[in-house]
Amino acid sequence: MLRSKDNPGNEDLNRLFRAAWSNHSPRDFQPVLRQSLTYISAYVDGHLIGFVNVAWDGGKHAFLMDTTVHPDHQRCGIGKQLVREAVSLASELGIEWVHVDYKPPFKRFYESCGFQPTNAGLYHLEKRGVTKKDVQKITA
Repeated sequence: MLRSKDNPGNEDLNRLFRAAWSNHSPRDFQPVLRQSLTYISAYVDGHLIGFVNVAWDGGKHAFLMDTTVHPDHQRCGIGKQLVREAVSLASELGIEWVHVDYKPPFKRFYESCGFQPTNAGLYHLEKRGVTKKDVQKITA
């Protein structure tokens, strides 16, 4: 069952992410979710088994983030359902462009969801020595 804007809470999100991503460190998802255009959660028997966040620029562009499905439920179409629902809701809310960044192993998945590869630029602040404190000083 998919639910839009159903906030599963930090405990369930961290449990899902820990199961799906070996490098996950527990975090507080709530500040990000408060800024989101929407997010979709997938449940089986009341347990969170999938999630995608839809961030946006305040205009015509939205960004899929944190697309995650529990390993026990992968390759069952849940990820594709989450992405399609996210794109559908973004369209209903007037979004013209939906972006997603992904690593090479996920290329086929996102292409199967209708995404097309693009040439895009990316600047990794931490690798450039810019810290969160530096950004806070600049934006304060």
